[in-house]
Amino acid sequence: METASVVDLVREAMWITVLVSAPLLLVALVIGVAVGIIQAATSINETTLSFIPKLIGVGVAIIVFGNWQLTVLTDYIHRVFEKIPGLFL
Repeated sequence: METASVVDLVREAMWITVLVSAPLLLVALVIGVAVGIIQAATSINETTLSFIPKLIGVGVAIIVFGNWQLTVLTDYIHRVFEKIPGLFL
């Protein structure tokens, strides 16, 4: 197995991780900032006011982006499994 092949597989795995996690993290970030601004403006310091909207938002994002995320992950796994026979030659 060549070092370049391993580096390429790891690089692609890291990129897939970023692609799959980005929508969920961005939704949580936007909701967290919006709730933080509202809490700062109203001086309400309740932790559940930040947690519950993020939980709901990430749940909705999973429903919206879940099919795409699973497609990206399964395509990557298929590519990795197709490369396995040639790795040890």
